[in-house]
Amino acid sequence: MLPLCQDIYLDGRVQSLNEVRRQHLLDAQESMAEQGLRMLALAFRGCPAQAKLECLEEKLTLCGLVGIEDPPRAEVPAAINRCRSAGIKVIMITGDHPHTARAIAREIGLAQNPLIIVGDELRRISPIQLQLALDTTDIIFARVGADQKMRIVQALKKKGEIVAVTGDGVNDAPALKIADIGISMGISGTDVAKESADIILLDDNFAHIVSAIEKGRTVFENIRKFMTYILTSNVPEIIPYLAFMLCKIPLPLTIVQILAVDLGTDILPALALGAEAPRNDVMQKPPRARNDVCFTGLCWDAPICFWV
Repeated sequence: MLPLCQDIYLDGRVQSLNEVRRQHLLDAQESMAEQGLRMLALAFRGCPAQAKLECLEEKLTLCGLVGIEDPPRAEVPAAINRCRSAGIKVIMITGDHPHTARAIAREIGLAQNPLIIVGDELRRISPIQLQLALDTTDIIFARVGADQKMRIVQALKKKGEIVAVTGDGVNDAPALKIADIGISMGISGTDVAKESADIILLDDNFAHIVSAIEKGRTVFENIRKFMTYILTSNVPEIIPYLAFMLCKIPLPLTIVQILAVDLGTDILPALALGAEAPRNDVMQKPPRARNDVCFTGLCWDAPICFWV
């Protein structure tokens, strides 16, 4: 906005916007951004009846700067810590001023001294440089556009990462669409963002995304326990039949007896395993690999250990 202005409304009258006043405005912007405020510049100009539309955004009169505070929810810092302990990397990608992004990152405990890459710099770096930058522990992208958000998601996916993107604006739609999981805000989200997302968060609460990850991990672990119990509990029933066929020994159990054993001993324990509450360490483990399956090795928790 500042390069488009030639005057400033100051002390009740229009005055010339000289270099000293321009620098004062830039310093004020930096100071307010350091406080985590989102900055807006307000300006006006007269609009003659015969003025051309393409000439309206020039020779403006600056009214001043406005700092808008958008405080994070109280539960966000704890959610960030849970993500970190669970091996989930959270990256801030915003269109805000880099100083505003850094202040908010410090406030929520995301990063203290992050590497900040702005949109203009992102346009100049190569794909390989971007992937190397994404290896940085604490990184923030500021002043980025829709195409750049999509480029960051594509770079993360090329690195083999499973990418979940949250967003609410029109410029978030491309990134939401190509991410493995797109999560749109249900209250503040635009229709375009909601249509592009896979999941709509009804209360716009980031902490509930972390809770959903915990529940997802719990469901996976419960399925693994359920399948392990069912398969291993059938081994003692299979062995007598193998012995009956191979060694010609008498049949130890009839069909009805096996069904009775299954009904009496398998149903209730299996249901209990499937509905088991989350363990305390479920969010202390790193994420599973993309190609991970229910049985990847020796199941020591099972009554009978076996390889699959």
